[in-house]
Amino acid sequence: MTKTIELGIEGMTCGRCARHAVEALESVAGVASAEIADWKDGRAVVAVQDGTDPDALVSAVKGAGYRAKVVAETPRHSEAQPPGAPSGAGAEGVWDLAIVGGGSAAFAAAIKTSELGGRAVIINEGLPIGGTCVNVGCVPSKAMIRAAEAHHRAAHHPFEGITSTSAVTDFAAVTRQTQALVADLRRHKYVDVVKDDPNVAIVEGRGTLVGPHEVAVNGRLIRAKNILIATGARTFVPDVPGLKETGFLTNEELYRLETLPERLIVLGGRYIALENAQLFARLGARVTVLQRSPRILPTEMPDVTDALTDYLRAEGVTVETGVAVRSVRREGDEVVVTAEIGGAAREVRGTHLFLATGRQGNTEGLGLEALGIETDARGYLRVDASLRTAVPHIFGAGDVIGDPQFVYTAAYEGKLAAENAWTGFHLRRDYSALPWVVFTDPQVAGVGMDERQAEAAGIDYEVSKLSLEDVPRALAARDTRGFIKLLRDRATDRLIGARILAPEGSELLMEVTLAIKYGIPVADLVDTFHPYLTLSEGIKLAAITFGKDVKKLSCCAV
Repeated sequence: MTKTIELGIEGMTCGRCARHAVEALESVAGVASAEIADWKDGRAVVAVQDGTDPDALVSAVKGAGYRAKVVAETPRHSEAQPPGAPSGAGAEGVWDLAIVGGGSAAFAAAIKTSELGGRAVIINEGLPIGGTCVNVGCVPSKAMIRAAEAHHRAAHHPFEGITSTSAVTDFAAVTRQTQALVADLRRHKYVDVVKDDPNVAIVEGRGTLVGPHEVAVNGRLIRAKNILIATGARTFVPDVPGLKETGFLTNEELYRLETLPERLIVLGGRYIALENAQLFARLGARVTVLQRSPRILPTEMPDVTDALTDYLRAEGVTVETGVAVRSVRREGDEVVVTAEIGGAAREVRGTHLFLATGRQGNTEGLGLEALGIETDARGYLRVDASLRTAVPHIFGAGDVIGDPQFVYTAAYEGKLAAENAWTGFHLRRDYSALPWVVFTDPQVAGVGMDERQAEAAGIDYEVSKLSLEDVPRALAARDTRGFIKLLRDRATDRLIGARILAPEGSELLMEVTLAIKYGIPVADLVDTFHPYLTLSEGIKLAAITFGKDVKKLSCCAV
């Protein structure tokens, strides 16, 4: 059995300090996990095996250079139950955590519950086990993006004296290979991960909350001390006349097509819309993007979105912005979108219509209203910073609670919800150093603040912007599309944000993310060795650009 010990820690000054303290705590025998959600709070929550000496935790923190004291000890889970919870932890039919949903958040929560000594049941309906990412999102889209990239680059490389061509001879084979990968990863990364865990069970069927500790599924009642709602999200369908009657594709159907669309209309201009617009254009479809906002990726700065728009148009993608869609109809084999574009009425015709108009939470029919659990206008579950709903022992995690909607944030939230359910503490989400990527080519990658956010926060910031024309690796690859932009706080010399537009720009992101998370000064980035003719050298060059003109430096800039 396990219990939790809360420590108050003094002397931490940054995220890197918190990491050192956590490492020290995890080195103590009997510690199952340790977490410091926010170094500013100075609070550590440690899950330990019964019999672990709290003084050993204090000593470990002291050895790492900080001061600590025990603030609270939570009794073993069987003795610390929420009011009204079923009694008898571990008894037949009583679970520590019942999880409605079967994606990344659900599995992370189940695994964490098991690690802490509890029992979890996953109740899944709808998409196969694994949820959006592995089945109809990240995995199939990125696999097909790579296929489209291989085809495109073979016919459009920049090297003289080399002639190569490429042809899409069997589009159905591309999607079949993609689906084979989906099935393989679903089995190995989800089903097989828990199949031998005696503390985790999977029940297929629709789960409905019928009480504060009860979920009905397949005519049976599952009773649990805590419940996690992790039912995910789906494509939001706007109220456009004729849209539902005409029919459309979403990400749930797109990667199973056996015939390449001849003319694809994409409604939307954010992540999902742009990634798929480019990949299908590269495979040979004629693609038109219709975006409601004045710019694609409207939450990003104009220098990013304007450049990406130009790159997409250069590849033959038609990008229309400021579009007001009025109606959709079908004429024979054609889909016809009537819209106002640039103040004029126009018709856009295609063979297929792909809907990428945002997401909405899967919360209908879960029995939430009867329990007083609220959702917003898009169906997203309302939770606090510790992932609790209005009912304290019912949690939400993953896409069903809204942005950010990434598989890695869903897993993080599932784990955090499980820890909070088990310990009774209120560890909060921390997305201050959250990296994200749009997998177009060039990729858009970001972390932390942009200029508008820094201004709103009242930070005296400075911007360094380095064109890829100044990065030797990009010159050698003969692909200098894009730039690296860093933002730093003048007062502390610490990075507060970055935006990268570059081929494989996502591979540059983690150095900047770690610098932000652990407060590494820009001067330290400049002084760190970066191998010559690597793309990551661009981060060092961008850091140097805060104080020098890199065009006046020799190679291997110092």
